[in-house]
Amino acid sequence: MNIGLKALASGLVGLALFGLVVFYPAGTLNYWQGWVFVAIFTVATIAPSAYLARTNPAALQRRMHAGPKAETRTVQRFIIVGAFAALFAMMVLSALDHRFGWSSVPAAVTALGDVMVAVGLSIGMLTILQNNYAAATVTVEAGQHVVSTGLYGHLRHPMYFGNMILMLGIPLALGSYWGLVLFVPSLLVLVFRIRDEERALVEGLNGYRDYTQRVRYRLVPHVW
Repeated sequence: MNIGLKALASGLVGLALFGLVVFYPAGTLNYWQGWVFVAIFTVATIAPSAYLARTNPAALQRRMHAGPKAETRTVQRFIIVGAFAALFAMMVLSALDHRFGWSSVPAAVTALGDVMVAVGLSIGMLTILQNNYAAATVTVEAGQHVVSTGLYGHLRHPMYFGNMILMLGIPLALGSYWGLVLFVPSLLVLVFRIRDEERALVEGLNGYRDYTQRVRYRLVPHVW
């Protein structure tokens, strides 16, 4: 099957899963925050995938090769399971918040959450455009080189920075403050993934150790 069609099929399956995770615990389809969130997520993932399918199918293939089974490092398999679990738990808790009315989130704050979701996903897309080897798994490929320009000139892991913004935005976009309690566990999963990933890159990617000396910060500028 053409990589573009695979990406479309994967996106539609993901959309159906997201709809289930958001609307089933909410107990209703009358959930405008959920509809806007799903729409933004759909546009911000399927449109860039279509662009990559036309311009850089190899990069799209790397992004689609994801999940615990795709990881070559045992520790990363556990980490990725934790990452998915934290993400889905965050959405479920936020939807339950809407169902039972635990939070009262103004529309303006929800809109801010939607913007954060779009920005986080856009940073992920920009990262792929600037680094063709940015994959969904922790791996070092033959011929891979260190990218130190663009976003990589400021952060060693800009895609995870985008993920962090995304995770902050999801509960707000879904009209929940309680969903934010899962941000810290989700962030810890990112930290564990980054630490192990850097060990693999230092060992397997020529020049990466020197790069870590030039670009000090991993995830957040001037913090860590």
